Amino acid sequence: MTWKDKINVVNCQDCLELMSKMEDNCVDLVLTDPPYGMSYLSSRRKDKHIKIENDENIDWFKDFIKECYRILKDDSHIYIFCNDYAISYFRKFAKDVGFNPKRALVWVKNNHTSGDLTGDYANKTEFIFFAHKGRKELNGSRDTNIVKGKKALSNIHPTEKPVDLMYYFIQKSSKENDLVFDPFMGSWTTAVASQNLGRNFIGAELSEEYCEIGRQRLRQLTLI
Repeated sequence: MTWKDKINVVNCQDCLELMSKMEDNCVDLVLTDPPYGMSYLSSRRKDKHIKIENDENIDWFKDFIKECYRILKDDSHIYIFCNDYAISYFRKFAKDVGFNPKRALVWVKNNHTSGDLTGDYANKTEFIFFAHKGRKELNGSRDTNIVKGKKALSNIHPTEKPVDLMYYFIQKSSKENDLVFDPFMGSWTTAVASQNLGRNFIGAELSEEYCEIGRQRLRQLTLI
């Protein structure tokens, strides 16, 4: 089995293991929501989500971003969801390996976090690190760096992103039949969005529970 056999299927494995088998310059777009040091679990849910693997630190990022640069095609884009604490770290090491960081994107959500209810402001935003490998023009009109949208409604993953948001980035930075890579698939929203837009996907997820969720979601698209 080669890495190409892992396109458009659920791969329950470590992303660096998968990436190590992939060829240079084989991916058209990286779009992902990785763990970034939050160790996040909602305190408001009675039924707790599965704990996110490796969400206590961001030491993994240096090796990961090198591999992203290697497998991305020239003149392509990368989007990495992050918080305000991690974005400067992501930016520094991405630039070190050759990426050209652009303006940070800000997703304004229709809800806010809890946190320190009396001593801090409620957070209603999430950052997306955006960079080029080389230079690639965005599709469509020139939009602002503020993206507004509702949070995901299905509640199957603690940091699940809405499909519409993934549609937006995929359409801005790829074309039909391109290969979209998400190394931290979570609930496999990137896979669903890619397929619905006529793109191929490849990605990985460590949790067998979330991989099964991915299989169920993709079965609804009659993919597997």
